[in-house]
Amino acid sequence: MDAIEAARAVAEQQHPEARTAFLGGSVATGRRTATSDLDVVVLLHGAPAPYRESLRYAEWPVEMFVHTEATWHAYIERELPARRSPLLWMCAEGLLLFDTDGLGARLAAHARRLIAAGPPPAPADEIDDRRYAITDLLDDLAGSADPSERLFVATELVHRTGELALAVSGSWAGGGKWLARRLETTSPELNARLHHGLREVLEGRAEPLVTVVDEVLARAGGRLWVGYKRAGTT
Repeated sequence: MDAIEAARAVAEQQHPEARTAFLGGSVATGRRTATSDLDVVVLLHGAPAPYRESLRYAEWPVEMFVHTEATWHAYIERELPARRSPLLWMCAEGLLLFDTDGLGARLAAHARRLIAAGPPPAPADEIDDRRYAITDLLDDLAGSADPSERLFVATELVHRTGELALAVSGSWAGGGKWLARRLETTSPELNARLHHGLREVLEGRAEPLVTVVDEVLARAGGRLWVGYKRAGTT
């Protein structure tokens, strides 16, 4: 059974009363790998939504995201400030598996409008928090001669620098492989340089990575240590 048939079948089997369903993720966008699962978004009239479940159907691993129309909008509104909403992208770029009452078409159009409008700007406090964390990691990298420590510090630097670059450029964020994909779309040169810098650290040369990290930091205001302050919580 191919991906689309399996996605439609599992949605109909699990929820025969569903209003609409989407197949999202890597399979829907043509970036399927050998381990890709089926990301299936299902919209119901009510209970038992909302919930998320991992299961297997016809030899396919399936991640099912079940919502009502109201909870779909609530989740999107909650995720937008973080500039990262897998649910939004699954419905904007996904394949509409079935649509009994037009809800799927409406949600897909709304999702595409939100993505085209772009994410909200990153707050100044968030940018400063990211600058501070990256500055701290740069100090750790400079001060460590232990190969294991340098590996983990450099990996974290690449991750956090990629996130900062997306934030300061007003781009959508992503996690894991989607961070790499967002960077590849918005700044392929930076993506390549971060990759190269990490390899160089593993060979004992930190300068290429430090250079590209400092360039990204400069776009956000530079390194930040002295003067950084945050109130504690009670």
